[in-house]
Amino acid sequence: MAFGLPGFVHEVALKSTTIPKGFFAVYVGEDHKQRYIVPLSYLNEPVFQELLRLAEEEFGYEHQMGRLTNPCREDVFIDLTSQLN
Repeated sequence: MAFGLPGFVHEVALKSTTIPKGFFAVYVGEDHKQRYIVPLSYLNEPVFQELLRLAEEEFGYEHQMGRLTNPCREDVFIDLTSQLN
């Protein structure tokens, strides 16, 4: 099951590994990581690029989970991405 917020989908149950065309997955959180499906267009947004830069500083590109992971709090991620819509 997933619920939609403007511009992205937060997956509650991670049973599906399918990502819709034009989107990508990012894992967000400080301790427990939640999977979010976000539009590729976010990659052009300066605020999202800053989040990626922070993730690179924290994890580098060789993260043990093998996924795009962002160390910010979920509420911060939701607030920032909701402003992109």
